[in-house]
Amino acid sequence: MSDAPERLARFISRVPYIAFLGMRAELAGDEMTAILPYSPHLIGNTKLPALHGGVLGAFMELTALAQLVVDEPGGRTPKTIDITIEYLRPGRPVTLYARADVRKVGRRVANVHVEAWQDLRAAPVAALRGHFLLSDGG
Repeated sequence: MSDAPERLARFISRVPYIAFLGMRAELAGDEMTAILPYSPHLIGNTKLPALHGGVLGAFMELTALAQLVVDEPGGRTPKTIDITIEYLRPGRPVTLYARADVRKVGRRVANVHVEAWQDLRAAPVAALRGHFLLSDGG
């Protein structure tokens, strides 16, 4: 039996920013969906209103890290090397979802792509491409 749900729960409970955002995640088989319920403190532009770009970016980065934790039974804790974010449209004040696609896992580095959407998965709000360190070589 896989201990992926336990690894995911440990990761979510250890990161204080996840609690601040209100992020949660659901596992269905080997697919993890990250969920960010709307909350007024997540708004960056009150005139539109739109979610803060930093909230979108952090949510997608945490989604990538959580997916790597789920996929890595060896217990390696991933660390961000670099990320690139594409902001595609304003995030409206509704629930945000994200899924990470681990494109390649090497001995030390993983390549991950994340898409975040609201109503339609085919119309993403933002996307992230990132490189993550899986071990410190020690």
